[in-house]
Amino acid sequence: MTMLNAAIVGMGKWGQTLVNSVQGSNDAGIRFVAGCTGRPERAAEWAAQQGIRILPSFEAVVADPAVQAIAIASPHGMHAEQVIAAARAGKHVFVEKPFTMTKASAEAAVAACRQAGVVMALGHNRRFLPAIAEMKAMLADGRFGTLLHVEGQFSGPGALAYKPGMWRANRAESPLGGMGGMGIHMVDMFINLAGRIAAVTVQSHARVLDNGLDDTTAGLFRFESGVTANFATLALAPRFWRVGLFGTDAWAVLHGHESLTVCRRDGTPESKVFPATDIERAELTAFAAAVAGGPAYPLPLEDAIHGVAVYEAMIGAAASGSTYAVA
Repeated sequence: MTMLNAAIVGMGKWGQTLVNSVQGSNDAGIRFVAGCTGRPERAAEWAAQQGIRILPSFEAVVADPAVQAIAIASPHGMHAEQVIAAARAGKHVFVEKPFTMTKASAEAAVAACRQAGVVMALGHNRRFLPAIAEMKAMLADGRFGTLLHVEGQFSGPGALAYKPGMWRANRAESPLGGMGGMGIHMVDMFINLAGRIAAVTVQSHARVLDNGLDDTTAGLFRFESGVTANFATLALAPRFWRVGLFGTDAWAVLHGHESLTVCRRDGTPESKVFPATDIERAELTAFAAAVAGGPAYPLPLEDAIHGVAVYEAMIGAAASGSTYAVA
């Protein structure tokens, strides 16, 4: 198998998680050979163990002829500029979510990748869950009847670790509490399952946090199709993931990543547990396959832009206390 030589930008917890999911594997199609990070002394031992050369800057990574692709796990506000620079250097790009912070910058990043003819993949890893594939199959073959409503929540205790000076504790990087780290995944899941979102109404505030960030964010969405959704992300709560689809003929609710319960009209709920899946490995393998000329990465660039437009509308709706149309 031809291996894609990649660099990792950002060697914090998540950057290391991405690398660890594929490094040393012969069948993932990707290996990490270089990278950069804000605090190289913290990552030096790990990088040496993984065979990764730490370069002095992002510019050095982009200029390295041995690097064919760049995986970006840097602070959110840097993503657009880094994607554009990587694309202009002819490097394929895998970028963590949130993709960018504004629709305009998302469009510019996508345009740069298209102009350069490079593959761009956005790291919404839950798209690779087998249970989500089953929910999409149910939608495709009409088992729900007419889809009426979607529910989703992604919460966790991450804000406990946010200390002054950390980039995630900066309101500019985390404008709606848990949205940047968790909730944006659920927005992408809504788009993946139910299509484009037309309007959002959002309430976001701090019930317990005193570090300037929100801990409770909730919303009511309306899709272009007329489907409605309710959404929540809590930044200081036990970890929780749930997404549900409710139609005229059936409902299906995924609790966690593996436990899917389905109930048909006039039936009784039936549950199925799917095998655990390394979704970071799955997304990076799909990225490498797309670069190699295989199947397209299963997150259309239009969905990547739309997800940012929804996020931007949510920020505006929360600040104004009104319903915002999605650009």
